[in-house]
Amino acid sequence: MVLLRNFINIFHIPELRKKVLFTLGMLVIYRLGNHIPLIGIDVEKLQLMMSQGSGLSGFFSYLDLFSGGSLRQCTLFALGISPYIMSSIMMQFLSLSIPFLEQLAKEGEYGRKMINQYTRYLTVFVSLVQSTGLIVMLERFGLVLDSSFISWILFIFSLTLGTMFVMWLGEQISLFGLGNGTSMIIFGGIVARFPDDIVKTILAIQEGYLDPVIGGVLFIVALSIAAAIVFLEKADRKIPVHYSRRMIGNRVYGGQVSYIPFKINTAGVMPVIFSNAMLNIPLFISNMLAARWIFFKSIAETLTPGGSVHGMLDFILIIGFSFFYTALIFNPDELADNLKKGGGFIPGIRPGRSTAHFFSFVLTRIGVVGALYLATLALLPQIIQSALHMPFLLTGILSGTALLIVVGVANEVAAQIEAYLIEHRYERFLNSGRLRGRAVR
Repeated sequence: MVLLRNFINIFHIPELRKKVLFTLGMLVIYRLGNHIPLIGIDVEKLQLMMSQGSGLSGFFSYLDLFSGGSLRQCTLFALGISPYIMSSIMMQFLSLSIPFLEQLAKEGEYGRKMINQYTRYLTVFVSLVQSTGLIVMLERFGLVLDSSFISWILFIFSLTLGTMFVMWLGEQISLFGLGNGTSMIIFGGIVARFPDDIVKTILAIQEGYLDPVIGGVLFIVALSIAAAIVFLEKADRKIPVHYSRRMIGNRVYGGQVSYIPFKINTAGVMPVIFSNAMLNIPLFISNMLAARWIFFKSIAETLTPGGSVHGMLDFILIIGFSFFYTALIFNPDELADNLKKGGGFIPGIRPGRSTAHFFSFVLTRIGVVGALYLATLALLPQIIQSALHMPFLLTGILSGTALLIVVGVANEVAAQIEAYLIEHRYERFLNSGRLRGRAVR
């Protein structure tokens, strides 16, 4: 009843109602774009190849998860948001190594806008490269119906245009909707695949390919993983902060006790998204060059999603990106300096540099737990699927990566909605209760 009442209250707040409806509208437009086909591709043969679940087909199925099934249909949004994610990662690394970009990142709102603009330009380049590599791989397997130059140019520019439009949709969601636009686009693509995966599992049980007991166990495992993600995402370490009393005129300010919450998973789902985007680069290049050199074919087979090498690299990258993204979000020196300026201190820790070292120590220790939790949850379902020999669920509802993204994004959106509801109730209490401001006589 509480959940139903909170859901109804969403539509009683005009601002929140607009954000919810706007986000849903953008996701509907994104899903409609996933049904606009590209000409010149043998879609039936492509779907047959991807259903095999090995080699290049396994790589396509892996990419198809984040495009919401549009790669399987070879539609306008086949590349999805992945080029923008790769460009964002590259710009963040370049901002740490190139002095011009590093200085630009420190110039506040203007610098942020310029870096975002450079990211968009880089997204165009990455989209052109990826769409070119995609049609080369499709040509290699005889899936291109028209191999003329005009057909290739039309295919490449159509995919690039689709990627730029998806990027624009994500930016609009971030500005006027709920949650992070990039995460919401990926969320919409993954959730759209869940009904098909559930039906596929049920048909496998009915046709005798899957034991009903194992199917029930898989369902329980998926729910257990989702529950574990929710539990760990809510966990945090509370650092107590005391504020000294200050006399200003005839009034005494301060003296209260507060705390700073450090979440176990400070970086959220972004390390998982970044890891998958980075792994796509060598996968894409090796598969594109496999037609000419046998060496790249062996690399492509080694890095195939679901294999041990891919899983190991995914584990390492998630841990690395967890620390990297946490360092971008939290600056211990700046946090300690702001605390000192506000008259706050941590009991037993000197204000200033000692407090910054303490924050760094806590973030590192918690970050290890959070990074291991993310990496383990991302690989655990893959291990279970390999043990049960169920490749058709690799990109489905039991995928650790998919569950991490879906549950993580859902938690972030729920927290944002809850904040709006609390703010609305607080404002209504002030406007209707005894705390209403008195007129000055």
